[in-house]
Amino acid sequence: MPLKFELCPGRMIGGSNPCFIIAEIGQNHQGDIKIAKKMIKMAKDCGADCAKFQKSELEYKFNKRALERPYTSKQSWGKTYGEHKRHLEFSHIQYVELQNYAKEVGIFFTASGMDEMAVEFLHELDVPFFKVGSGDTNNFPYLEKTAKKGRPMVVSSGMQSMETMRRVYQTVKKHNQNFCILQCTSAYPLEAEDVNLRVIAEYQKEFPDIPIGYSGHESGVHISVAAVALGAKVIERHVTLDKSWKGSDHEASLEPSELTELVKAIRLVERSLGTGIKQMLPCEKPCHDKLGKSVVAKVAIPKGTVLGMDMLGVKVGEPKGVPPEDIFQLVGKSVTEDVEEDESITPDVVDSYGKKIKCRVE
Repeated sequence: MPLKFELCPGRMIGGSNPCFIIAEIGQNHQGDIKIAKKMIKMAKDCGADCAKFQKSELEYKFNKRALERPYTSKQSWGKTYGEHKRHLEFSHIQYVELQNYAKEVGIFFTASGMDEMAVEFLHELDVPFFKVGSGDTNNFPYLEKTAKKGRPMVVSSGMQSMETMRRVYQTVKKHNQNFCILQCTSAYPLEAEDVNLRVIAEYQKEFPDIPIGYSGHESGVHISVAAVALGAKVIERHVTLDKSWKGSDHEASLEPSELTELVKAIRLVERSLGTGIKQMLPCEKPCHDKLGKSVVAKVAIPKGTVLGMDMLGVKVGEPKGVPPEDIFQLVGKSVTEDVEEDESITPDVVDSYGKKIKCRVE
């Protein structure tokens, strides 16, 4: 069984625990703390487990030339990429305010630390777990330092190979047992052909002692629900209040009605997964009582007759008789009473037969 661990206080993931659903607010808040709070409340109201942001210390994430690069996209909040990113970056004090608001609302709060200094800040902020974005998954000095902090980790795997992910697993595992890996493809929005849900099963084989999840950027909810059916224990989806807003992530995000639909669908799928034990269930008994077939006598069978296949048939019988799967076991056994033609052959009239019809009792 996959490893189970406490991702947030009182909230286990892995095994038979409910899928942990992360509403990735990221920077879809437009740089407005009021909108950010509305999005935290929306995530809670829609049933998500966690509201997540993205925290960068820009001078540590980007070099000077990257920050000074002209940024003329229609999605831009400034003339340069640095101005654009600064507009979307909340201060440390604002993060404390958002964390307190999430606590008031009753939803877990964390952020992706987009550089080592951001991780240091989030550690001081006492977030329940670190999220490693795909851009840092192959940043092994960052991974090692983050793992050594001792907090649970959720690691996305966009833009990586299986070989790299084996190194990621080994690097984190050496310092931290409590982490999971998310299948992810870093495209916004993501086309179905590029989702590659089968990687979930490959990760489950490669890393059988950790939970595996899915971080999706596709449109709609169906693929994420399928990921849960395949065993994803964490689902992360970008969320927005309006897909038409400025920003490159909005198009690949879920609006409130879609997030609500996703949560409901995931919980429904979880209920449907069951135990994996195949047997007749109590809910099936009415159907079995009405339409389940039994062994019947094709001909009149006198007491003491040794049964042969030519004497036996299968029909919906009243009363219920020997189940059809046992018909071959009856051959060679004798009947202890007369059985009329077309009558059910019940277990009590067959010598040395005592099997009863059973169903699971809850």
